[in-house]
Amino acid sequence: MRIDAHQHYWRYDPARHAWITDEMRVIRRDFLPEQAAPLLAAACIDGAVAVQADQTEAETDFLLTLADGNSLIRGVVGWIDLRAADLDEKLARWKGRNALKGFRHIAQAEADDFLARDDVARGVVRLGEHGFSYDILIYARQLAAAERLVARCPGVRFVLDHCAKPNIARGEITEWRAGFQRLARHANVYCKVSGLVTEAAKAWTYADLLPYMDAATEAFGADRLMFGSDWPVCLVAAEYEQVHDVVRRFTERLAPTERAAVFGGTAALAYRLEA
Repeated sequence: MRIDAHQHYWRYDPARHAWITDEMRVIRRDFLPEQAAPLLAAACIDGAVAVQADQTEAETDFLLTLADGNSLIRGVVGWIDLRAADLDEKLARWKGRNALKGFRHIAQAEADDFLARDDVARGVVRLGEHGFSYDILIYARQLAAAERLVARCPGVRFVLDHCAKPNIARGEITEWRAGFQRLARHANVYCKVSGLVTEAAKAWTYADLLPYMDAATEAFGADRLMFGSDWPVCLVAAEYEQVHDVVRRFTERLAPTERAAVFGGTAALAYRLEA
């Protein structure tokens, strides 16, 4: 089972999707599974994980509704208020929705210590107790807070999105790699090789991305890495086939079992996906 572990779907709304700036105007339109399907088929990808792009419970419901009607979506990473006093009750209303695999908060938009806060950690622990994973979306400067969160939550499966967004455009790697490696020491953390093209310069090349993919493999090992396209956000910097080809080319140097992990096995494990 070959999986794209990171896609977004939305019906574009200027207010709800205000984060889509003028520089990203190419994605100011609807993006739904039926548009992704031919792209995945051309890359021999069997399914995708749909990840929240809006911080509302309505977003979780929207993605689950899409999953109900489209077998392309193998899992959903939704949104919930981690700090809510009634978190257990909120989770209970999705009981039995098998497509729901985990949750994410857009921590990159929060203070740098957000993930290190007690109320956030308590909420993440509760997610794990309900069997859900948690996606970490941060910038490189927030890696220390993420590591503190993970250390407090050994029973939770974590998925680091976009390799913690290193500043590839400026070639910044040393500090990012140090924090990245510390986070990778926790065996319950997986990492998506995703979102790299949008962190690179506009005229990016494979050689620009290679040191970061090498660092990811060194830190996590191929068996804890997973391919994610970040479609349609990737369209700001590259077409779907270009993003797929970067990771395909990179994994050619790996053993067949390692390639299989990156292109599906790790995602199936981290998100508990069913074939």
